[in-house]
Amino acid sequence: WTLLFMRLTTISCLILAASGVTVWYNARGSDFNYGLLIDASSSMTANDFKPSRLDAAKESALSFVDSVGSGTMVGVITFTGTSFVRQRLTDDLGEVKDIIRNINIESVGGTAIGDALVTGSNLFFSGRAGGNVLILLTDGQSNVGLEVKDAIPFLLENKVLVHAVGIGTKEGGSFAGEIVSKLDEETLKFIAEETGGKYSIAGDESELKEVFSEIAQLRTKRVGKNLTLILLLVGVGLLLVEWGLMNSKYRSLP
Repeated sequence: WTLLFMRLTTISCLILAASGVTVWYNARGSDFNYGLLIDASSSMTANDFKPSRLDAAKESALSFVDSVGSGTMVGVITFTGTSFVRQRLTDDLGEVKDIIRNINIESVGGTAIGDALVTGSNLFFSGRAGGNVLILLTDGQSNVGLEVKDAIPFLLENKVLVHAVGIGTKEGGSFAGEIVSKLDEETLKFIAEETGGKYSIAGDESELKEVFSEIAQLRTKRVGKNLTLILLLVGVGLLLVEWGLMNSKYRSLP
């Protein structure tokens, strides 16, 4: 039984080592790069926020930029059925605020959250060393482009943590006449949980500002530990021990 257990453990370790197992966890950090992903689809004009969801989002994003402090790098992306890089990572927060103030509803239809997450992750390729955090703000559900679940591996590979913020009342708001926009909370919770971030929902402008304020105070980043070498050493070590036992204590006599 001892040899059987050792052999099974050895095989398991070698298989896991070959698959490149990585353990993900959150750690405290000091330097951060932030990417703001702001939904700019037509549903952001819904009437459950005054004057609109987009205006509330812009005001909260401006407060967030003021909260993170000088020296922090921030980028801005708006998205609908496609993504628009409005500002690459920069520590010029005045320029970032000007970009946010000038965000308007885009004419492209749909909501491509998966594409926005990948585009947001690409922002960090030009950033400096530190925690990479995306803040996703949307009022709808992903209905075009890359599936959200297919974007998660890319986020994990690049150690990107996502805080997902849902904007809108539980009843939803109407826009363009009788169209009602409601939030897909399950998808946003999934994104936050898979990447180690936090999910929040804001039902009015004050709650939205509070959510952004809390995110600005979080000092958590995503860290990955590749276990390939450790598992390989354990597997080889157990293999040598097993060989030694088979030729000594558990040796079969002819």
